[in-house]
Amino acid sequence: MSIGLLIVIVVAAVALIVKRFQGEPMNARDTFGTPLILVAIGIYSVTKVEDLDGTDITWLIIGGIVGVTFGAIRGTTIGIFDRDGHLWQRYTVQTVAVWAISMVVGFGVGTLGTAMGMHHDARPATLSIGIGMVGEMLSLGVRALSTGVPFAPDKGSSRASDRSQSPLDRYLGKPSQPAPDRPHPGEPNRRLHPSPTLRDGLDWLNQARDRR
Repeated sequence: MSIGLLIVIVVAAVALIVKRFQGEPMNARDTFGTPLILVAIGIYSVTKVEDLDGTDITWLIIGGIVGVTFGAIRGTTIGIFDRDGHLWQRYTVQTVAVWAISMVVGFGVGTLGTAMGMHHDARPATLSIGIGMVGEMLSLGVRALSTGVPFAPDKGSSRASDRSQSPLDRYLGKPSQPAPDRPHPGEPNRRLHPSPTLRDGLDWLNQARDRR
């Protein structure tokens, strides 16, 4: 991994910690999607390592167990609360402490693995961060689902149109379709029943497919 990409990942991780320490809405895509994406990128990077052997696999498993464990512990320290009818999360001092300890332990595991013959590129930063976030996702996700409070909608979604969503979509925080424009009083009745167009037909087909 290049130094530039590593710096970007570290800066992004620090920014995420700072943002969540201040508190932010908790949506399903960030909670469940981001960790899996990072792990997928990390695994892809590992497959590109030349001469990958049993030593690399062994230390990857050890590092994975350590990362998931600390991530799960970290997930229990995050504050979850209801605001405006949706889930919010806030990192605590304990969360940051677990982050710091896990980074030190992870660095130690990586150093020991390298000393034992593990290839340096066989443990990319994206995989290490992603595995830790998977552990956090598991414990935090269970806690969030047990509250019965819906996840916050994704950024850019309209809360005004939540009534048009199914209960499952509202719970997962999925954005809904905007409500169609209504004619103002006094406008001609032809606005109420316009002639169907090709666009109307395509929209109807998309809606029918989504309901399946």
